[in-house]
Amino acid sequence: MASMSDDADRPWFDANRTPDERLELLLAEMSLEDKAGQLFHAMITAGPGGTLAEEQAAFGLPSNAAAVEGLRMTHFNLFGAQDSAADIARWQNALQALARSTRLGIPVTISTDPRNHFSDNPGAAILAGPFSKWPETLGLAALRDAALVQRFADIARQEYTAVGIRVALHPQVDLATEPRWARQLQTFGEDAALTSELGAAYIRGFQGDALGADSVATMTKHFPGGGPQKDGEDPHFAYGREQVYPGGRFDLHLLPFEAAFAAGTSQIMPYYGMPVGTEHDEVGFAFNKSVITGLLREHYGFDGIVCADWGVLNDRPIMGHPYPARAWGLEHLTPRERALAALDAGVDQFGGESSPDLIVELVREGLLDEARLDVSVRRLLREKFRLGLFDDPFVDVDAAARIVGSEQFRAAGEAAQRASITVLTNRSDDAGPMLPLRRGIRLYVEGIDREVAAAYGEVVERVEDADAAVIRLHAPYEVRGTPFEDHFHAGSLEFAPEVVAHVTGIAAAVPTVVDVFLDRPAILAPLVEAAAAVTANWGASGAALLDVLTGAATARGRLPFDIPRSTAAVEASRPDVPFDTEDPLFRFGHGLDLGS
Repeated sequence: MASMSDDADRPWFDANRTPDERLELLLAEMSLEDKAGQLFHAMITAGPGGTLAEEQAAFGLPSNAAAVEGLRMTHFNLFGAQDSAADIARWQNALQALARSTRLGIPVTISTDPRNHFSDNPGAAILAGPFSKWPETLGLAALRDAALVQRFADIARQEYTAVGIRVALHPQVDLATEPRWARQLQTFGEDAALTSELGAAYIRGFQGDALGADSVATMTKHFPGGGPQKDGEDPHFAYGREQVYPGGRFDLHLLPFEAAFAAGTSQIMPYYGMPVGTEHDEVGFAFNKSVITGLLREHYGFDGIVCADWGVLNDRPIMGHPYPARAWGLEHLTPRERALAALDAGVDQFGGESSPDLIVELVREGLLDEARLDVSVRRLLREKFRLGLFDDPFVDVDAAARIVGSEQFRAAGEAAQRASITVLTNRSDDAGPMLPLRRGIRLYVEGIDREVAAAYGEVVERVEDADAAVIRLHAPYEVRGTPFEDHFHAGSLEFAPEVVAHVTGIAAAVPTVVDVFLDRPAILAPLVEAAAAVTANWGASGAALLDVLTGAATARGRLPFDIPRSTAAVEASRPDVPFDTEDPLFRFGHGLDLGS
C-alpha cells in the first residue's frame, strides 16, 4: 500500500508537469490488471453515514474496497438515493482516500444518473433526495428556454461537484418519435431542432466552456439515437431489441448529437438497440463498428470516451429476476467474445460491469493487443486529469451540506415546476372558464396531499360536497410482471376503462380538473371529453400544481410532443418519423395561457 506522503515517488501527481507528461508517466507504470480495471464503469453503493460499503449481494456489487483494491476499478456509478449530501461527501472522500492509498493512487471518478427530478427508475433516474428538485427533462423541454436549461444544469453541476460526482450519465438527446417508448421522460421530446438547442445548453451548463476542475463531464446518450424502437418496446429487454427506420430517417436522429459534439460533450453512450434494415450491421450499437468507429469516430471525429450502456457483457439477475446481457445480435457469443467485439467496434469502457479478468484473459491469450487497451486508458485517464482529480479529489463536507438543496436552488427548481405545467384545455360555461380556481372554495382532491390542498381551499371528503375536484393521474402503462420491467412504463397508452369511468363519474358530479403526469403521450381524449380542464405535468409537486390552478403562478408549458388521438394512430405511425400520428388530439407546442 502507498500513502499520500509517497507522491514524490509518483510523478504523475506533479502538477508542474503537463497533463500529457503525467499521463504517460502513469501509463508506463500500469500493469495489465491496472489497465483492465479502467475499462469498467461499475455500479457502487455508499455505506451508512458516509462509510465505505460492504458487498451488496442482492445487486451483485462487490464491497467498495474489493472494487478499488482487488478489481482495480476507478470509475463508479453511484446507485440509489441518499438522504444526506454530507454523507455522500464523506463517502466520496473515504473512497478517494482508499484509491489514493493504492500503488498508483489513481483517483476514482463518480458518476450518476439524473438526480434532480421526481422519477425513480434503477435503469434511468434516481429520486432527488437532498438535491434540488426540478421538472423532468421533458418539463424543461416544455419550457423551451435554453437559458433556463443551462441554469438548471449549472445548479446541478454545483450540487454534483459539492459531493464529488464528476460525470453525468446524461443528457439523453434521443428523439421521442415512438409514442409508446418507455424512455421519453428524460428526453427533450419529439422535435430535433428543440432537442439540439436544449441538449447543447444542458452540456454547457454541466461542463462549462471547456472541461476543467469545476466541471461535470457529460455522457450524452444514446448514440445514434434510441427513439425508433419497434412497437415502442425498450431494448433493456429482449422483446425490445430492434430499432427500425421505416421512414428512412436514421440521419434525423443524429442531429442532436451533432449539437452535442459542437457543445463539447466529453463522453458518448451508445444504446442497446440493434438497427434493422439499415446499412449498419444488425448488432447492438455497442458492438457496431460501422456506427462507433465509422460514424462516431471517423465521420464526426469524436475522440472522447465511449462507454457502453450498462450490462452488455454478462447475464445477471436484476431485482431478483434473471436478465440476459443486452448483447443483441451477439447473444450466441461468450462474455469474452462480446468484450472483444465491443473493443473492436471502438468502445472504451463497459458500463455496469465488474469483469476486468475478461480483458486480462484476452490479452494473455493473444486475442487482444495491450496497445488497444492503451488507446482507451489514455482517454479515460486524460479526463481524470482534466477534471483535476489527480490534484484534489476531495470535497468539503460542510460545504456540500450548504450547497446541495440550498434554499436558492430549491426555489429555482420549484419555480420551474410551476412554469412547466401545461394547460391543455380550460372549458368555459356561463360562469366563465374553469381555471383559475377561486381560492377558498370547497375542494375534493385525489393524488394530492390533503394538508397541501387545505392551503388553497376547504378539503371535503365527498365529491358531492365540493365546488371543484382536482384529480392527479399518471399516464397509463402495462404492468409486465417483474419489478425491473415495471419501472419502464411501456405498452398501451390508453387509460383503463375503470379509470375513465371513475373520472367521468366525478366530472359529472362537480367541475373537475384532471392533471396527468405525462411521462409518455397518453391518449387523453376520454379525459378531455369529461373534464372541465386538463393539465399536464412533467414532475411538479401538489403545491406547484395548485399554485397554477388558482392563478398564483403562471403555467408556461408547451407540449414537447404530439398527443395521439387513438391507439390505431399510434400503431400506424412510423417509429423513426416525428409527428407521424394521424390527426393528433393536441400538437407539439400546444398550451394555453391562464395569465398570472
